[in-house]
Parts: sequence; C-alpha cells; structure tokens
Amino acid sequence: MSMPVEQGEPIITLHKIVKKYFIGKPNELEILHGMDITIYKGEFVAIVGESGSGKSTLMNIIGALDKPTSGTYVLNGIDMIHVKDKEVSHIRNQEVGFVFQTYNLIGRMNALKNVELPMLYAGISGKERTERAKELLKTVGMEDRMKHQPNELSGGQKQRVAIARAMANNPSILLADEPTGALDSQTSREVMDLFHKVHDEQGVTIVLITHNQNLAEESERIITIADGRVIGIRKGKGTVTHGLS
Repeated sequence: MSMPVEQGEPIITLHKIVKKYFIGKPNELEILHGMDITIYKGEFVAIVGESGSGKSTLMNIIGALDKPTSGTYVLNGIDMIHVKDKEVSHIRNQEVGFVFQTYNLIGRMNALKNVELPMLYAGISGKERTERAKELLKTVGMEDRMKHQPNELSGGQKQRVAIARAMANNPSILLADEPTGALDSQTSREVMDLFHKVHDEQGVTIVLITHNQNLAEESERIITIADGRVIGIRKGKGTVTHGLS
C-alpha cells in the first residue's frame, strides 16, 4: 500500500495555475483561475468535476499536453514551465501513462504491438520491448489476447490493453481520463478493480479524472473542481480489494 499522504513526497505540484485562451483578444477566456493542487507519490487521487468545470484543461496540463498561461508546475522534480518544447514529449513519454475513455489503440497493430509502442519511442530494444509487453499484458489478464487486433477485442479488453500500454515505460503517474465512460457497469467494475490492483501491487500514482462520484469515492483523496477552481478536498474511502488475484 502507498504511504499516508502526510508522510508522502509530492509528485505533482501545481501552484497558482491559470489557463487562458485567445489572450489579448476581446473574447479572451480564462478556464483555470489560479489552481493549487498537490498530489503525493503512491496516491490514488480522483479529480472530480462536471462538464465545463475545467477538468479536461487541467488534465492536459498535468499530462504535459499543454502549458498553463501562468503559475508553476513541478512533475516528479521537473519544472515543466521552463522545459524546452523539444524535451516535453520525451518527459511526457517517460513520466506519464495515459488511459483515455476512447482507448486510443492503433487499429492496425495487435495488442502486443500497441503495448510496445511507447517503448519503441523510448528507444528500448525489440527483445526487451516484447518481453515487457508480454509481462504487462499478463498483469492485466490479456496474455491470451496479445495477437488480437483492437477490432477483435471488447471495450473492457481494449481498456485493459490501454492500461498495459500506459505502464510500458514505468511512468511516475497513470493519468486516467473517464476510463470507464464507454463501458457497461460490470466491465467498469472490472477496469476499476484493475486500477486498484496496479496501485496496490506496483505502488504507481494514479490520477483519476471523472464526473462519477461513485468511482471517485474509491480513491484515497477526492479533489473537486468547479468553474476552474478547487472547491473541495477530502478523503475518499481508499483503495479496496474486489477479488482480483
């Protein structure tokens, strides 16, 4: 299990984060209004907000897909505000594993090759890529589907492959954006069980972006945002075991 928050070391520190679009124009729009968020190593945190709350914009900043207009962001000791653009993709590939609602698997690649892809970009040798991809697919219960194309997999199976791919480069955090949004309730339960298993067994930091309060309650800490501001931080029910071996 991860360390209690009060004993942990920050892995994500956002301070006075502001994000504006159309800067200097009559229709200038400010989405995030000076957010302060700290997430600690080994935590399972949910960021909750309704549509339009700013959670997608926040996710893009946490995932280094976008930079804030102002404020500071430190990711695992790296000052992301002053990182050169050409270095951002490399840092993102090493530090952040993404799991999206839409899976984002490459259709012409089988499950094994999809999981290998981040390691290919990282320059890892073919033999090592394949061995690790097989190991990760076994971890998520997909070892018997590794040669299947995405169109031969169910939604839950695709998301399992996506989780394995997100873990390929041993990232500092798993950033999961509505990961059960396209799944039925039973499959959603299985996917959440898998997140708990990964968190418990490997101690990876998980940031779950969701509008679903029930899913958020399973986390150790819930950060609620609305209208581009943090409006509440409280404890969740913590990581629970749901029968996964």
